[in-house]
Amino acid sequence: MAGGQERILRRRIRSVKSTRKITKAMELIAAAQIPRSLARISANRRYRDGLQQVLLEAAINDPSGVAKLLGLPEHVERASVLVVAGDRGLSGAYNSSALRAGERLVTRLEREGTRVGLYCVGKKAAPYYRFRGLSVETSFVGFADRPTYADAQRVASVLGPPFLAGEVQQILLVSTRYLSAGSQAVDVRQLLPLTMPDLPTPGEGLRGYTEFEPEIEKLLAHLGPRILESEIFSALLEAAASLHTSQQRAMAAATENADELSQTLTRVMNRARQDSITTEIMDIVGGAEALRLGK
Repeated sequence: MAGGQERILRRRIRSVKSTRKITKAMELIAAAQIPRSLARISANRRYRDGLQQVLLEAAINDPSGVAKLLGLPEHVERASVLVVAGDRGLSGAYNSSALRAGERLVTRLEREGTRVGLYCVGKKAAPYYRFRGLSVETSFVGFADRPTYADAQRVASVLGPPFLAGEVQQILLVSTRYLSAGSQAVDVRQLLPLTMPDLPTPGEGLRGYTEFEPEIEKLLAHLGPRILESEIFSALLEAAASLHTSQQRAMAAATENADELSQTLTRVMNRARQDSITTEIMDIVGGAEALRLGK
């Protein structure tokens, strides 16, 4: 009986050690991806800030010309919600936090009488919402951990035209924002119309004379989609950095748990082996004593 238990424990220990190798490798891969993701966020920041500066200057010079792209809509009949999740699990609460926040947002908007079009990034998102009875308009997969600007353009090409055509009055984003190595938070914010800082009154606080060619309205008709692409790309980059950080933290915890479980099973196996040896010794001693008394 003890020998059979020992064999079972040996198999379990081998299985735990094999799993530990996988989790340790995933931890190292995720740790290597984090600096690259942060570098991409930093490199993209100048482009994003430059577009926002152009929009700010346009708003200062012609507030009425940018009214459609700025502020809060007075009445929202239809809204689009973009939820950014991951393509795979094993990343702690990263996926579940974003998905639940998106579900709460959709529920609240529908309760307020707004028709919602739900769009998702990541393989984990669409099955989650369909299981809960929510219709998903479009699901984008395959780039959650390493997005490119082309991916952001693809998402923006689906979300942008209905807004510019007036069919949708608001585009909302649910994604995980990277705050620091130890802090990532799910963020719900408005993509369109853009939210900008308080603008100075015309003629006051101008940063310099800006001449627009072509006219501001024509310029923004071209820049509007580019600004949306930039905002989506920035959100995808921060979500990817958060994904790698969450996965590194989850795999580090899994590796530590595997070490502890392996040690616990080794102690149990040693006790089983000791019990087996003790039983065998007692059998030998008992047999010898029986032979001695039989003489």
